Amino acid sequence: MFLNTAVLFTGGKDSVFAVHKLRDEGFNVKVLISIIPSYEYSMLYHKPYPQVLMLQAYSMGIPLETAMVVDPGREEAVLDEILARCVKRYRVSALASGAVLSRFQRERFEKIALKHGLETIHPNWGIDQKTYLRTLTNYGIRFIIQSITTMGLPHSMLGKVLSLEDVERILVLSEKYGFNPSFEGGEAETIVVDAPLFKHRLQCEGGIEERSIYEAFFNIKKCWLIPKN
Repeated sequence: MFLNTAVLFTGGKDSVFAVHKLRDEGFNVKVLISIIPSYEYSMLYHKPYPQVLMLQAYSMGIPLETAMVVDPGREEAVLDEILARCVKRYRVSALASGAVLSRFQRERFEKIALKHGLETIHPNWGIDQKTYLRTLTNYGIRFIIQSITTMGLPHSMLGKVLSLEDVERILVLSEKYGFNPSFEGGEAETIVVDAPLFKHRLQCEGGIEERSIYEAFFNIKKCWLIPKN
């Protein structure tokens, strides 16, 4: 019997791919859990757009539970609280994350899950960093880059749905500039706009904010769903 599973969800490539891999392996994904920092930089969580999360969850037909964290010192406590709620409401027995390389994240997620008697699953863990973006694209996951915080990634890629050609260019640039080709060092954050489980595509409009040659953002002003053919 496959486990009822909650998935820590950011709307980026890693968490969306984790949902798909879990479904492929027969897990029952009961709920998506998104923790949204009110501040800009968090060691444990990404800072997603709440509206994007709601549209993605709707498109996949999976319930979404969200919690805001306003104090960096309460990041683990907020996860503890929302997990308690989800265990009771959705009867989950496992917690999954999209963690690929970060032991900092993995160890903290596992510690809190253990407190609630949950098994932990990290379906992306240890995936080959040099081919990960290519794997995602070939699988059918389409994403945009929402933020760049490294030298070498062109700001012109912000807000663009990346093609396989774009992915190959990123792999070349990662060799030249030394950044992680799957962005596991925080070099960039992504938003998934389409995937096999999506019943609708996500369309985003916004503008690029350049803070320096190392840091730029695609600030979303409007997003909506478009039916897929």
